[in-house]
Amino acid sequence: MSHSVAGEPPSAGRRAAPLTTAAYSAAEWDLLTDLPGRVLVAAASPGPGRPPRGVAAGLAGLDTVAAGRSFDSDLVRAVVTAIYARHDGAAARDERLTDLVDLLAAARAAVRVLRRRADPADSAAYRQWVESVAARVCRAGDLPPSPADRRFLDRLGGALDLR
Repeated sequence: MSHSVAGEPPSAGRRAAPLTTAAYSAAEWDLLTDLPGRVLVAAASPGPGRPPRGVAAGLAGLDTVAAGRSFDSDLVRAVVTAIYARHDGAAARDERLTDLVDLLAAARAAVRVLRRRADPADSAAYRQWVESVAARVCRAGDLPPSPADRRFLDRLGGALDLR
């Protein structure tokens, strides 16, 4: 059974079987499985008013991605499984990873896919989990998030329809 991070019960008629990728097209699944890594890279990348991040910030983001394995959401667990099953490294070579405009557009596209295909609780859990990856990276270390980090997190939260 799946619940959102906030603990809401699943919608009526919730399927008993675990989530499969069959509910999504290949392009939709790629979008959902690529987004957490793109968010991690963008959050860890320096930008105007954003300090360079150290290894600890990247590790905090990776830890947050991995923590999705224990989420009470079929979707989040399936996405994490798919992320860790990849061996091609293609995403690491994609120069769009740190482009904020592309990242926010991808987040909005993921929200549209989730609205059409996902259980509402799974959708909420996925969106909150993706945002938490960025938040952990931006808050890693001894310094509080900069104003630019807070703007980045606010814009990401808006694109994920969390604000």
